[in-house]
Amino acid sequence: MSQITWTDFQAVEIRVGTITEAVEFPEARRPAWKLTVDFGNKVGTRRSSAQITDLYGREELVGKQVVAVVNFPPKQIGPFSSECLVTGFVQADGSVVLAVPDKPVANGLRLA
Repeated sequence: MSQITWTDFQAVEIRVGTITEAVEFPEARRPAWKLTVDFGNKVGTRRSSAQITDLYGREELVGKQVVAVVNFPPKQIGPFSSECLVTGFVQADGSVVLAVPDKPVANGLRLA
């Protein structure tokens, strides 16, 4: 495993946000949701493509807080521009378990 410096870590903006919308993404190569995530006033709303359909339905996602990287440049995924990276843990079967705070926190708080 390679090591990073404290400065490297500080450069990554990892923040909490609340999913406000989850819609199907039929154009994706692998099943995915198109998510809209509210990161509060400082960061605003960002969109993300997330391959989490194995474990999460639309109804379960809306209102869920997630941990995401918000300072990557936008990534074009087919016809969709992904503006943040929602984080999770990839299991042996390929399904992804979302990284989430264990208690509600204010949208936009930065991981320390």
